[in-house]
Amino acid sequence: MTTKSLFLFDMDGVLIESEPFWRTAQIEVLANYGTSATVEDCIEHTMGKRLDDIAATWIQMFNLTVDAKVLESEIMQRVVALVEQEGEAIEGIPTLISDLKQRDFRLALASSSAYPIIHAVTEKLGIQDSFDLMLSAEDVPNGKPAPDVYLEVCQRLDVPVEQAFALEDSLTGVKAAVAAQLTTIAMPFENNPAFSIADCVVESVQDVITMVDNHAVA
Repeated sequence: MTTKSLFLFDMDGVLIESEPFWRTAQIEVLANYGTSATVEDCIEHTMGKRLDDIAATWIQMFNLTVDAKVLESEIMQRVVALVEQEGEAIEGIPTLISDLKQRDFRLALASSSAYPIIHAVTEKLGIQDSFDLMLSAEDVPNGKPAPDVYLEVCQRLDVPVEQAFALEDSLTGVKAAVAAQLTTIAMPFENNPAFSIADCVVESVQDVITMVDNHAVA
């Protein structure tokens, strides 16, 4: 029997309703280069991915000549601005963080976002001191859906993967957590049977604690 001791949060779409900010930022920035990306394009091709992977995707898809680092920076700056202007915690997140701490869980953040966005989000929500570790996938060789960022968090905190939960909203993120062999809780942004690869699927943050209590010893 293995007792769970670590709870890993994805950030975008889990802590904050920032996925629309990402789509707006990408569409607006790409429009400056004469392209017409759609919300559906963003969901299908870039949701949950690291900034360098996002930039590479658009450059290849639209045959752009812009430097990838420039495109990354422009998208990131727009996302940060939108977070600072409009960012709000997803309903139930402050309570979930409090409940997990009361259960003596260590908390960590494992995000595809770059650190300026991570800092903007956690400061906007006032939760920057809630985590033992906040790690961006830019610090590991491969972004989600590879498991690297999750494995790195567990290694840095010296917690075996079988002792950790992960909460994800995107299929890209769920695939990463499952590949890392974490007990994966999916809170899907859409009704998609592909999310069934997770250990459990919840409809809202309010359902997460029930799942944690059911799987706290597995």
